[in-house]
Amino acid sequence: MIKVSSALAARMKQMEGFNAGSCFHCGTCSALCPLGNKLVPRKLFREVMLGLEDEVRASIPLIFSCLLCRMCEVNCPQGVHIADNMRSLRVFFNRQEFDLK
Repeated sequence: MIKVSSALAARMKQMEGFNAGSCFHCGTCSALCPLGNKLVPRKLFREVMLGLEDEVRASIPLIFSCLLCRMCEVNCPQGVHIADNMRSLRVFFNRQEFDLK
């Protein structure tokens, strides 16, 4: 069963620095990750925007393993601020999941 949370999408849209809306899912970000990380930013951002909370929560370890090196961001043809989006997700989960302020 897929659980959709419109609240997740709404909260992330309010987070400063989260701008995944302009991603057109080209895959450049995934191809350039120096870690060869299994995290696919375009998939993650889509899940956030659709409110697929369980899928996003399952990616928490990968969200925190991102180096924030901006290699993906520098090469993004749409100018999506991928590292800032990852930081926003970290802040969100630090507050919601881990109760850190």
